[in-house]
This record gives sequence, C-alpha cells and structure tokens, in this order.
Amino acid sequence: MNSPQTAAITAVHGWLPPDKLTNADLEKMVDTNDEWIRTRTGISERRILKDPKKATSDMVAEVIKGLCAQRGISPEEVDLVIVATVTPDMFFPSTAQLSCYKSGAKNAWGFDLSAACSGFLFALRTGSQFVTNGTHKKVIVVGSDKMSSIVDYTDRTTCVLFGDAAAGVLLEADPTGKTGIQDAILRSDGAGSEYLRMQAGGSLNPASAETIAAKMHYIEQDGKPVFKAAVTSMADVSYEIMERNGLGADDISYLVPHQANLRIIDATARRMGVGREKVMINIEKYGNTTAATIPLCLWEWSNKLTPGENLILSAFGGGFTWGSIWLKWAMTPKA
Repeated sequence: MNSPQTAAITAVHGWLPPDKLTNADLEKMVDTNDEWIRTRTGISERRILKDPKKATSDMVAEVIKGLCAQRGISPEEVDLVIVATVTPDMFFPSTAQLSCYKSGAKNAWGFDLSAACSGFLFALRTGSQFVTNGTHKKVIVVGSDKMSSIVDYTDRTTCVLFGDAAAGVLLEADPTGKTGIQDAILRSDGAGSEYLRMQAGGSLNPASAETIAAKMHYIEQDGKPVFKAAVTSMADVSYEIMERNGLGADDISYLVPHQANLRIIDATARRMGVGREKVMINIEKYGNTTAATIPLCLWEWSNKLTPGENLILSAFGGGFTWGSIWLKWAMTPKA
C-alpha cells in the first residue's frame, strides 16, 4: 500500500436462526445416516431459517444492529453496507438496501456482492478500499445466506451440507497500519461454472414451468471436481499469501477457513504447516453457511484473540472463486 493506513475490524457479530436441522432429521428425509455425513463432511447439525416471512435481509439487519451496539454507535453513523450473498431476498432492490432500511442505517448506501463461498473475502477486500482511501469512516461487511431456500431436500448429496446464518464486521481506519487487512489474493475462473451453480432464475434460464419441473432453481454440485479444485486452490493461495509476506507457521495465530468440508480444511492447514489447534472450525454446528462461514468463526473466536495477532482467511466457492486475506487483529477481548 502507498499509505500506511489500513482497514481494521473494530466490531464483529453473528446471527443464527433458532431452529436446528440435525443429521438425525436428515435420516428421515433422504437415504443417508449420521456416520456417513460426519465422516465425509464433519457436519452434525445446521441452522435453518424456518419463518416464511423472513429472508436474508432480516438476518443481515440483525448483524448490523449487533455490530453497532457492540461498537457503541448508532446505525445512522454507518457509511456503507456490503452484503455478500447468493440468496438475495430478490434481484432488486438489493439485500443491502433492504437491510439498511430494516436496521435503521438510513445514511448508508449499499450493494450486494456475489462470489458464492468466497463472497465474504471479496466483500471484505472491497469494503477495505473505501476505508483506506479515506472516503468512508465506517463500513459494514456482512456475509449472509439463506441456503435452505435453494437446497433440494430430496438430494442427499447437497442437502446435508448447507445451513442458514449471517455474520459480519465493522471496518474503520487504523492510521498506523499496525492492525487490519495487510494483504489479499483473490481469484476466479469461470471454467468451473458447470460444477457448482444454480442454473435457473437469471436471464439465461428465466423462471418457467419447465425450469421448476427440472429443479433448476436448486443448487447443483458435481462433488468430485469441486472437492479437488477446493483442496488445491484454498491450500495454495493460503501458502502463497504467507510466502510473499515472509510469514511462517509460527507467525500465524489462526487459519480462518471457509467451512465447506473438514477434509478441505485439514488439507489447507497441512499446506500452511499449522496444526489443528490453530484452525477455527465450527462446521460441526452450522454446516456450510456459504458467505457467512468465515465471519461466524471470527465472531465465535473474537474473545480469544488479542490485538496484533496474525490471521489467514481462506475460501473457495462456486464460479470458481477463491482467495486468501492476511489481517492483523485489532480488537481487545471483552472483560
């Protein structure tokens, strides 16, 4: 960076729906069992937003209010809200706009960003630019997905994986540059689009009786190529950001990986040379919440972190999209 000023995380918050969907519940719905799910994914249960009147924006609004309360500010002080999601309430208006309205952030502008499971990293890097260039003082970045709205609960290969949640951070400037986002590597490759996607609902395949009958409005995944690409991409990009910044395993306090699959997480940690004790893992409780997984981890571990600690954030998602961010933690643990 030309300027030492960085964008630091000054508040972190998450919101989880109250209802759980356990592996035992799924055994009654599809041909699967608890051992099979846990062995292949590491997941035991996930949260589901069952209220038919609630959507992604409602979860985001709770995160915005929680972040402001934690920081001791009014939602009216927020300048910008970026929402990473693949399950917007609707195509337009944006989920960010609806969330600002519902949370009272009436002076903020906002937009949605779609990068699947890498969405939070892409949004975090994007949001940080508005802080480091000095045009915005308080930027909120939220990853939120109501995956239950696009999951086919008759497809045992995908319905066991996903859950609903929202989590996010408040970004503010650190003029010293000693905390906050230090570096980022973000990548995408549309060649992987056929392996992980939702085919219908857009301009290519508008909603019709035919697309509904063909179940084209549900998430579609070809597991083997996705798993192979995820293992390689997440591991390599995490190692790359460490190498180019002269960081060793001993310098890293935690790897904060996207929670897609425990085997992918383990492979990334091995490539970085860090042990399980330095990896944030909560997939067993929440499953894959897409854009919400990384900020959910930050929220759950926030009271264990101290200012200056090095964190490596790493994700892989549909598209394909992938990336890694190196940040230095800025928040002091609560008393």
